[in-house]
Amino acid sequence: MNRKLSRRRLLESACAAGGASFWPGSVTAAPDGFRIAPFRFDVTPPKGHPLCGGWITPVVDVEDALEAIGFVLLGAGAPIVVCAVDWTGILNEAHIAWRGALAEAAGTTPERVAVHCVHQHDAPFVCPETQRILDGVGAGLVNLDPSFFRDCLRRGAEAVREAVEKARPFTHLARAESRVSEVAGNRRVLLGADGKVAKMRGSACRDPELIALPEGLIDPMLKTVAFYSGEEKVVACHYYACHPMSHYGQGHVSSDYPGLARKRRQAAEPGCVQIYFTGASGNIAAGKYNDGSPEARVALTGRIFDAMTAAGRLLRPEPVRRVEWSALDLVPEVNPVFTLESEMALVTNPANAPANRIRPAMRAAWIKRLGQRVPIVLSALHIDATTLLHLPAESFVEYQLRAQEFAGKRFVATAAYGDGGPWYIPTREAFPQGGYEVSVANCSPAMDPAMTEGIQRLLGAAG
Repeated sequence: MNRKLSRRRLLESACAAGGASFWPGSVTAAPDGFRIAPFRFDVTPPKGHPLCGGWITPVVDVEDALEAIGFVLLGAGAPIVVCAVDWTGILNEAHIAWRGALAEAAGTTPERVAVHCVHQHDAPFVCPETQRILDGVGAGLVNLDPSFFRDCLRRGAEAVREAVEKARPFTHLARAESRVSEVAGNRRVLLGADGKVAKMRGSACRDPELIALPEGLIDPMLKTVAFYSGEEKVVACHYYACHPMSHYGQGHVSSDYPGLARKRRQAAEPGCVQIYFTGASGNIAAGKYNDGSPEARVALTGRIFDAMTAAGRLLRPEPVRRVEWSALDLVPEVNPVFTLESEMALVTNPANAPANRIRPAMRAAWIKRLGQRVPIVLSALHIDATTLLHLPAESFVEYQLRAQEFAGKRFVATAAYGDGGPWYIPTREAFPQGGYEVSVANCSPAMDPAMTEGIQRLLGAAG
């Protein structure tokens, strides 16, 4: 597969459609059956590598390793690849490179690959164009080590190729959900008399007023979708919508509480590959129940593990009859409060703190990308009455809840934190309220109806 040709075809399709292109799914029944090939590989950054984009302490040590874990699904037309990565974010060109490398290794096309980050913060947050912008102005700041990035792609391609050679029959699917207690809460729960966000409940919180407020709008359910080969469970995908940070910023690399729960579940069920996806949680975090202490991380880990275990007990495998894949490209509008000139002025100002130079460089990279009309991708894997929905960046939980409403009786498990170029994706109603998420949203309010329509189209493509 020629990745350059594929990317050009994707881009031409998006431009021809005025900023959106759609590949509807078609019911596929493999004459010789479906197969599944789980894979995993290490993506732990080396000592000294930047974390969270380069504005917190770089790697000092590794408390627990970071992984990329996924599966290749064969027999439903061209192969399908789904992968979750223990990184903060994979943006723009980096996301295209990840999808291209895994696609080539699996023998498929990039639009049939979904790559998502779990979004832990003591982890890499990568954008090659951001690094080029920083280097171009002599900022002396580092967003990523290109050699480490290339090595991760190489290891990923090797892992996928090896997995495909060992693919197993995929015969049954099961899905279940379990309520998670005392983890998630909405961050935007305190509005002032003017209707704007007055204070925000973050990933960790010690403000008694904010802690005392209700959880607010969340999706309290952890969803599990499991793939079977005969009676044997081969892959279990877990989905939950909450920012995945308990504490961070001191250079101690960790997969944090969702990753630790996943690893604990892996130890309890070693024959099944466990994968965790963070749902649409741009406005959801653990601050109501998390004071940022090491003890809180242990408690949060246990609550996620308990929900995974409870969902696992409810799984009832059913024979797989059809598999479909659908994908949709969007070229969003840039948030009009940002311009290339305004962001580069911040990048070039040596008086600014590193975060206030690197973040504008990321926005500049996004603006340049949209100037070239390089789209972001939404996609969905439909297996009988179950849909795995793949959304970009830090989408608000409303998008996940809308998807479940649109789907009717279908079981929908949503993964967000795909292409991280947009950063936060608030709802249109959230923009007048302001708040942190709105202040760093790289798309305009028009992204809401565009993405909502895209979700409807993806779900409507299910057979």
